[in-house]
Amino acid sequence: MMLHGLAGHAGEWDATARSLHSRYRVVAVDQRGHGSSERHPQDVSRAAHVADVVAVMDQLALQQPVLVGQSLGGHTAMLTAAAHPGLVHALVLVEAGPGGPNTEAPLDVGGWLDSWPTPFPSREAAAAFFGGGPVGAGWAAGLEEREGVWWPRFERDVMVRSLAEAAQRSFLPEWRQVTCPTLVVLAQTSFIPAQEADEMLRQRPATLAMSIPGTGHDLHLAQPRTLSTALVGFLEGLAH
Repeated sequence: MMLHGLAGHAGEWDATARSLHSRYRVVAVDQRGHGSSERHPQDVSRAAHVADVVAVMDQLALQQPVLVGQSLGGHTAMLTAAAHPGLVHALVLVEAGPGGPNTEAPLDVGGWLDSWPTPFPSREAAAAFFGGGPVGAGWAAGLEEREGVWWPRFERDVMVRSLAEAAQRSFLPEWRQVTCPTLVVLAQTSFIPAQEADEMLRQRPATLAMSIPGTGHDLHLAQPRTLSTALVGFLEGLAH
């Protein structure tokens, strides 16, 4: 079960899913406030996001799935594994961790979203704005067409509110509560500070960790095959 990051969409996992579907059932979710899900959710708390994951597991009868999450989706996956250890077989965090207090983060995200020159005249123009290549295409794929131009499928203020709680404190206590096998996949140019990654491994030394060269925060878009190979290796290791 795959969870996208803030301002993202389930389709970000398409390339990874194509590499995995011959061996595994892959479920990707538009999280609340994103994509085709409820656009104006009243509750965007961390607990609400966790409850959504559990509800999808129940609705689709997913028996102890592996949770894979990127960025804020990884944070949600981590909290789900911590709160419901019996429901999660394993955890994969892609450019995600317990985080820490950062009161500027919601303001920074709001400013970044305000910088988008919306509406975009075309998906191609949007892809170029987001840096081109597979990363730009991945972000542009999350837009929707209305009256010949392209808009985000989310509300700016919902995104800012969705990040607010995660930015208030470190969730290391929840990280320590995770008991299932865990893989952490970081980018070469990572959003996760080195000291946070080091502390994660110190707190849970059995955690597997790797870094993918030549990648940034959206490594799942930039290098989906490399990520898929890492996932398969991790999952096959669980079976032995």
